[in-house]
Amino acid sequence: MYRKFRSSIKPFFKTLAVVFLAIVLVFSQVDGALAARTGGRIGGGSFRAPGRSFSPPTRTYQRPGGGGYYPGGGFGFPFLLPFFGFGGGFGGLFTILIFIAIANFLVRSFRQIGEEREVENNTNPTVSVAEVQVGLLAEARELQEELDNLAATADTSSDRGRAQVLQEATLALLRHPEYWVYGASTSDKTRLNAAEAKFNQLALAERSKVQEETLSNVNNQRRDTQSSSLANRQKGELAENNLMDGPGEYIVVTLIVGTLGDLSLPKIQGSDDLRQALRQIGGISSEQLLAFEVLWAPQAKGDTLTSDDVMAVYPNLSLV
Repeated sequence: MYRKFRSSIKPFFKTLAVVFLAIVLVFSQVDGALAARTGGRIGGGSFRAPGRSFSPPTRTYQRPGGGGYYPGGGFGFPFLLPFFGFGGGFGGLFTILIFIAIANFLVRSFRQIGEEREVENNTNPTVSVAEVQVGLLAEARELQEELDNLAATADTSSDRGRAQVLQEATLALLRHPEYWVYGASTSDKTRLNAAEAKFNQLALAERSKVQEETLSNVNNQRRDTQSSSLANRQKGELAENNLMDGPGEYIVVTLIVGTLGDLSLPKIQGSDDLRQALRQIGGISSEQLLAFEVLWAPQAKGDTLTSDDVMAVYPNLSLV
């Protein structure tokens, strides 16, 4: 009896062990991809309500006969009160005045709704939060150097400077279509008071994919740790294993923007869609751009992403 029970349960434990081993291998690969990357970052801006505030004007109108003022204007119900109780020839006039009062009430209501919407649009306008990602072959070293130079020299403390950095980053990508392999885009429309949270979610999701940001320039606060132990260790390991610029290795650049108005990006299904999305992002004016992030991984020279890394860490990317 014991032998029979033992022989029946043995295959179950063997299957369980195989499943457990597979899970361990999968998660160890993902952890490895997450734990061995350097990244660069350029960004800045804030989600403040734009410019001047708006307060609707208060309109007052004089009562017929000089009896003082009341808000709203036009012929209102107080004007009609003297006509209650009159019949005969006053019936037609009374009906006309009723229609005038109703029309006046509707006009004032629509005017108030319009003013409330105008206040809403001025204090809490529509904002688009968008992201474009490009996966390039690791041979695109010129692009990596351009982004490094931008991080070292760019002015990210002013509206004009941030718009210029975003334009330069998109231009750098547009100039190297021969290296494009993957692409992805997202665009969400929200109100200003909710846009910052959405923007931060996207930025944090990308920043968490690297172990160390070895080069950054955010609101003109520059940080360069390319000589850190992590960067040196990774460069040494890659050089030792002769993996530099090998086949099947990639650089991923991510552009995240928060901009006033409606920004609808195409779904990336090919190089034409990616080109259009990059042009739209790069064409945002300094008056419309609230905040931006340009992130690229890896950043340290000699550090690259393998195809397994891309599939594990950037599953949303599509072939272009």
